Amino acid sequence: MQRSANRMKTIYGLIFLLSLLLLSACATDTRSHHEISEIRINDDFIIVTTTAKDTPSSLAAEYLNDPSKEWVISEFNHIKTLTPGQKLIIPLFPFNKSGLKPGGYQTVPVLAYYSFSENKPNKVSITQGNFKAQMKYLKENNYHVITLDQLLDFLDYKEQIPEKSVVITFDDGWSSAYDFAFPILKEYGFPATFFIYTDFIGGGKAMSWKQIKELSEAGFDIQCQTKTHRNLATLKKKESFKEYFNSLEMEISYPKKLIEKKLNKECKCLAYPYGLTNNLVIAMLKKHGYRAAFTVDKKSNPFFIDKYKISEVTKVT
Repeated sequence: MQRSANRMKTIYGLIFLLSLLLLSACATDTRSHHEISEIRINDDFIIVTTTAKDTPSSLAAEYLNDPSKEWVISEFNHIKTLTPGQKLIIPLFPFNKSGLKPGGYQTVPVLAYYSFSENKPNKVSITQGNFKAQMKYLKENNYHVITLDQLLDFLDYKEQIPEKSVVITFDDGWSSAYDFAFPILKEYGFPATFFIYTDFIGGGKAMSWKQIKELSEAGFDIQCQTKTHRNLATLKKKESFKEYFNSLEMEISYPKKLIEKKLNKECKCLAYPYGLTNNLVIAMLKKHGYRAAFTVDKKSNPFFIDKYKISEVTKVT
């Protein structure tokens, strides 16, 4: 808490210092290195004067070692473009990990897709044209498609994410998602997570393990949606509690081990079939090392949401 208070005092001091610098801008408009016009404020901030060659991405690469973190500079300084001679504060730490603001808090929508159709969408399918239009909308309106790991780090209060963040997921493991969504995601450079139920793989309309492995090797995330896609929250007709308990163990533990064996990557998240869960299911997920799980509550997710009840926005058409 004391460090946070000190940082707030530093931020206010920086605003005052920046106003002074703007009144006494350097006479030279160009320079060969930022070092001659930067001011380092302890280990948390650097103030730089921009040149005509600078962009938020180039500054993020230079000072944050990651050009994709250009949003950090843009959001902290409340800017969309740069002009030569502009004074910028570059924060060297996550300055708002929770997304809290005076008027509320940041939430992250998780878009859930299922299968794809040639030209007739329905409750669980979308056309390739509509999907591409939605991806284009995200790109043109400056949304940041983040990975599942980034979302979980945000929910764990470990990392800050862009203000306009969104997650893309696909449920079940339909081959049409591979055929239609895969090339569009690559075109736009968007990450995504595919939740699969393992008994479906290799079926008539399902992806094969070869296709799933190709997705994984291309950088896409493969996670679990149980073994058979049964409703985890209730007993089947004439099913004893012991049979139900043993079934839960199989549905939760078997696909995790199989996915990790097939892809040599950690499986740590589960999407509930039909979006339904209960306390026993959640306890069993924790027992088997799952980090998070997803419902279909059609809500957006703040940092304080229960990580075993993360909401997906479903029926995207």
